[in-house]
Amino acid sequence: MTFSVYPIFKALQMSFFEWSLFGHSYFIGGQNYIRALTDSNFIFAMRNTIYYGLVTVPGQMIIAMIVAVLLDRELLGRLIYRALYFLPVITSWVVVSFIFKYLFNQQGLLNYILHDLLHLIPGNISWLTNSGTALFSIMVVGIWKGIGWTMVIYLGGLASIPRELYEAAKVDGANGWQQFWRITLPLLRPTITFVLIMLVIGSFNVFISVYIMTGGGPLGQTEVALTYMYRYAFDYLELGYGAAIAYILAIIIFIVSIIQYKFLRTPTEY
Repeated sequence: MTFSVYPIFKALQMSFFEWSLFGHSYFIGGQNYIRALTDSNFIFAMRNTIYYGLVTVPGQMIIAMIVAVLLDRELLGRLIYRALYFLPVITSWVVVSFIFKYLFNQQGLLNYILHDLLHLIPGNISWLTNSGTALFSIMVVGIWKGIGWTMVIYLGGLASIPRELYEAAKVDGANGWQQFWRITLPLLRPTITFVLIMLVIGSFNVFISVYIMTGGGPLGQTEVALTYMYRYAFDYLELGYGAAIAYILAIIIFIVSIIQYKFLRTPTEY
């Protein structure tokens, strides 16, 4: 309770103050919230966060769905394949971020493969310092790391679908695509809703990969909401402003989650 509930209410209190670590803190009401909502840099960071979610959430869901459907079949060594796809999930974000920072380096492995081996690009690309590719590179990492978790949730949903439905569909002449469209997707809708809500929440919480791979650069082009909050709270020691940003983000996540749940939930019928 001390380490969970108290920090939540303490941060709420701090968000209404010009908070000082060493001196006197002054009550300023909602000025921190007004400042955040009118701060063009914070709005830009929120835009990047939304872009990140719009790309990584569908990317994870679609690729994981394909993988889950393939690995739900009787396949030689499928347990090994499942373990390999899940391995990134249990790998530390810090480790993954440093690995991909090396891969996307101008002299890294990706440029070596694309330029030196395959000759697909005219020269080495500075993926993480180029404003046109830096955020995309971070999105690739997010998709890669999240596929395994999403796949496992899908596999749980697929296991709950009665096999008799597929057998009956085969008797009626339905092909694989028709079975997927008419049986798998409708009965997986509750699972898909859960996955969507969790991934959207996760996309708003993107931090470590951005902080390690680009630090919000180049020139703030990959700044996201949490890195912006962290910068003001711990680099500039504007703790009240940082707390206000955190609560704005929490409110947005709560509203988005409620909307998704309300409009996407549906009873499962066989």
